Amino acid sequence: MAKAVATMTAKKDKLTGGQLVFRIVIYVVCIFLAILSIFPFWIMLVNATRSTTEIQQHAVSLIPSKYFFNNLKIISGKSFDPWRGFINSAIVSSCATLCTVYFSTLTAYGLVVYDWKFKRPFFSFILAVMMIPGQVTMIGFYQMVYKIHMTNKLIMLILPAIAAPTVVFFMRQYMIPSLSLEMIQAARIDGAKEFLIFNKIALPIMKPAIATQAIFAFVSSWNNLFTPLVLLTDSKKYTMPIMVSLLKGDIYKTEYGSIYLGLLLTVLPLFVIYFALSKYIIAGVALGGVKG
Repeated sequence: MAKAVATMTAKKDKLTGGQLVFRIVIYVVCIFLAILSIFPFWIMLVNATRSTTEIQQHAVSLIPSKYFFNNLKIISGKSFDPWRGFINSAIVSSCATLCTVYFSTLTAYGLVVYDWKFKRPFFSFILAVMMIPGQVTMIGFYQMVYKIHMTNKLIMLILPAIAAPTVVFFMRQYMIPSLSLEMIQAARIDGAKEFLIFNKIALPIMKPAIATQAIFAFVSSWNNLFTPLVLLTDSKKYTMPIMVSLLKGDIYKTEYGSIYLGLLLTVLPLFVIYFALSKYIIAGVALGGVKG
């Protein structure tokens, strides 16, 4: 009996010719897309090790050169400190990401769990705010920051992240099918406080959504050039995007190698954040597939 079952399983697992060809085609396409995605980053890494002359003579090269430390020396010799800018960007992006995902999840929790009179108008207001570009409100925001003497303060790049209507919308839509109101009610009956319920029950359930929005929030904050450029005038407070925009050399020569190195330093934390949180995204997609 066991032998018959093993034979049937082997026949079932054996691929037909058409299925084998289809699988090979899928693998080839996936490998090609992976190479296509990695290629720009590899070019950036290679150019960060090349001199300006080499880049001007041969724009594309797949082999690293020997001018990495020379480019690093050029960056370090500027009027600003790139490492301080790296730290400033890390502080702003990390704190802004935490504020965005936590308070947006908390707002979505209030929209889903509680039943109050102005819930629907409030959600409609959030949707309306999503349609307003941030550049439209920048003049008023700068005037307010200037009047309270908070220019050149990194905190003013962090606090606005608390209000993220797009993230609130995403969290609400994810929370509606995922969060059981019966579980919340049971926790209340057991005597748990509201913040304890949110932190111990709602947040763990929302991990995949939080990881997804954390990646987007971190990338958006890290790459933000417009707001720091408006609020910051002290070179000690500059973030990485501002410093990269200033890596143009003097009026006679542009050091392309150092520019690529600055871009490389800007991109590296984004890779770290993505690889650190990607497992939660994959788990969320798998969970959604099982539920479906």
